[in-house]
Amino acid sequence: MGTLIQHLIKLTDHRERDLLELTLSKALIDLLPLQSVVIAKVLSEEGVGRWMPVTKLDARGGGSVTDPLRVDFETLPKLEDEKDRVRCLRTHQRVEVALAGDAGPRITYIPLFESSHTDDEGVLEIQSPKGLTGSELETIGLLHHVFRNMYLLLAYSDRDGLTGLLNRKSLDDTFYNAVLEELDEGADATAPRLGTKVSAEQERRHRVPPNYWLGTVSVDHFGAIGEKSGHLIAEEVLLLVARILNNTFRTYDRIYRLGGEQFAVLMHCPEEGLVLAAFERFRANMDKFNFPQVGHITACGGFTRITADDSPSTALERAERAVDYGQQNEGNKVFSYGELVRKGVLGDLVNIGDVDLF
Repeated sequence: MGTLIQHLIKLTDHRERDLLELTLSKALIDLLPLQSVVIAKVLSEEGVGRWMPVTKLDARGGGSVTDPLRVDFETLPKLEDEKDRVRCLRTHQRVEVALAGDAGPRITYIPLFESSHTDDEGVLEIQSPKGLTGSELETIGLLHHVFRNMYLLLAYSDRDGLTGLLNRKSLDDTFYNAVLEELDEGADATAPRLGTKVSAEQERRHRVPPNYWLGTVSVDHFGAIGEKSGHLIAEEVLLLVARILNNTFRTYDRIYRLGGEQFAVLMHCPEEGLVLAAFERFRANMDKFNFPQVGHITACGGFTRITADDSPSTALERAERAVDYGQQNEGNKVFSYGELVRKGVLGDLVNIGDVDLF
């Protein structure tokens, strides 16, 4: 069992937000006589809110961590189905629920973030054999406070200063620490040898290939917009494009601003056709939007399947070649890089280290 100081050090050691919830949960289970800890966040899609259990840990050593890129949104519980969580979220106050009388087990709900935090909503759900004591609540509060501070600090470093979208650094971190790691495991997920034990997670990954896709988006004729309307109007256009991206793609897809008028989307999807449909929805939403003081603006999109041999740069290069093809053909188009190669329109790239060869 680690000490409080040791767990605080672990929380402040992280340079990635994705690991903070698990570290907080482990610290609470390790330090306090709790039965379980759940951290659940709110996901929304087409106006429907659902609960995603980011981490679940119990005192017996069981638990799970949810990959937001691979979550099946339709299987998650709806927001209104967890009324105590919703009450905690709406009041921004701690909520205690007795499960079997005043002296019995309790579930304590604590808002994951303060009311001033707008990017994420969630609750810290703690089940204990009895009501939490003052000293236990103080320990929870201290760990939770450090978690919040680290989360906001890392969120700031991961964000583009203009649009608030994730930045290129965040793309590189996710690519190397999550996507490629899982793709490598998927590549090795051949049929197990006789006598070899396979974990449930390995079996799941063997059954469900990790289909990750990276797409890029570029605003058509953006340079002309800046020259005609000025820098401030061009920035307003980028802010509106970011809003359209957020409103089009799923809340668990990762959306980035790469710089200038270029954006990227990292997503998990089982079929190329579904990825194409998502980017087409974005293209159509751009096409019908009336940009104030500018009017009609279009964009091109391109996407590619990520392989275990990829780096962020090689995957981006393929997606950007598909975007370039669209912009060279009148703009306002979306293309799959793989489909363009299959049709012979583009030659495939071969990755050798960090060098791309045709």
